Amino acid sequence: MNDLQVDQLGIMARLHPHGVGYADLDANMSLTFAEWHARSNRLGRGLTERGITKGDRVAIHLPADRFLDWIVAYPAIHKAGAVAVPVNTRLTARELTTILGHAGVRAVISTAGILASTYPDITHTIGDPLLISVDGAADNSLPIDAVLSDDDSSHQVPVEPGDLADIMYTSGTTGMPKGVAVRHRNVALLPNGEIAFSGNGWLHSSPPFTFAGIAFIYNPMKMGMTGLYQGRFDAGRWIAYVEEHRPQATFIVPSFAQLLVNHPRWESADLSSLELVSCGSAPLLPDTLFRLCDRLANATVTNGYGMTEAGPAFCAIGKEDVLKRIGSVGQPMPPMEVRIVDPDTPDRHVSPREHGEIHIRLPGRQREYYHDPEATARTWTPDGWLRSGDLGFLDEDGFLYIAGRMKDVIIRGGNNIYATDVEGVLIEHPGILEAAVVGIPHPVLGEDVAAFVVALPGADLDPAHIEAFCRDRLTDYKCPRRITVVDALPRNPTGKVLKHQLPI
Repeated sequence: MNDLQVDQLGIMARLHPHGVGYADLDANMSLTFAEWHARSNRLGRGLTERGITKGDRVAIHLPADRFLDWIVAYPAIHKAGAVAVPVNTRLTARELTTILGHAGVRAVISTAGILASTYPDITHTIGDPLLISVDGAADNSLPIDAVLSDDDSSHQVPVEPGDLADIMYTSGTTGMPKGVAVRHRNVALLPNGEIAFSGNGWLHSSPPFTFAGIAFIYNPMKMGMTGLYQGRFDAGRWIAYVEEHRPQATFIVPSFAQLLVNHPRWESADLSSLELVSCGSAPLLPDTLFRLCDRLANATVTNGYGMTEAGPAFCAIGKEDVLKRIGSVGQPMPPMEVRIVDPDTPDRHVSPREHGEIHIRLPGRQREYYHDPEATARTWTPDGWLRSGDLGFLDEDGFLYIAGRMKDVIIRGGNNIYATDVEGVLIEHPGILEAAVVGIPHPVLGEDVAAFVVALPGADLDPAHIEAFCRDRLTDYKCPRRITVVDALPRNPTGKVLKHQLPI
């Protein structure tokens, strides 16, 4: 029985050795399943030979242009019985020190430049881990060729379903990241299997150290598909890749969708190969959804919902419901359960279409924060419900709608204002490319509404005109009183806007 997610790679190497498992489109490089499996065996065995034992934490700190090295390192760590710690390469030295120290890493897989420039300053804090460079040696590291074993046969240190597989650090949109403990029993939802290989592509740009990105290491192969990776999203290149490689499916975040529908080639490009366009990481604004569905009439366009703490939980919506239930991310798929509770009275479950905090439960697959029982107790109820911190509602048929983070609710003079409602109107303005809405202090009303907008190329935005545009479409108390035009919105690598970094 194949109990470990990493076993799926071995299955594909045995059944489809010459099939392309993944292609890094920006680097014009690829790995067959046989190559991927063999190299990860060599690295996994090499880590074992270098003293990495079951349960040791091994960080992967690789930039976007080393994607194929990333996806080799990830199964290799599991084959060594170790715990993968994916690391965001955009972290500051302070954040990196905090995360690696908290995880207690025993080894780091990175590049010579990163290891030479960053790690000498922090190793005194995190100890003396084994440093492995994938592109040549730095003074304080070993080149990966010195770690790879000559034996590329299957290698697996025995682990149990309850053993740690990964420690995934959250994106930190509201503060310092927390480490989510991911165990082998709850690392994935899709099962392993001996499946046919179509070779159809699934294109995405999600960094592998994120919840969405790491899921895309194995999910394409579990569906008999080839993973196609665009490490640095560019709307023009994305369109060119779709025309050239003819992927069947793609995953994009809403900010990327917004760039695509405003690209000069959006209306004329051949995008007919796409049958599934999945959006995630944030609510998709209605105007963007309309434009995607109108242009991609033969594709199912969905806006999914998930979070690292929830594990392999997801919602699904059929093509027939996408435009009928605007704003819905679909119905929770078993074993996922969803309930909506009153944030002020958590014991009260609210009625259909009444806003509240979204609670999620996956029986038997509950996660927790690594070495942080207090944060775990604040986030999960004793009976396994995850307090998501997201606001939303369920309709009468059990379809879930996301209103945004609880902190995105602006209370102006006693009126609740959902930031996404205002953002949805702003994005309809013909000169606005992106928008973010936040609450700002007000001496009388408590909070007021502030908007930060990015102009489309060539557009000259007038805040007074934007305010008048909003007043024609929104109730008076929802209209932003302060409108600021900015060059760009601050984002994390998954595309989420970091509202706490806006110049309020």
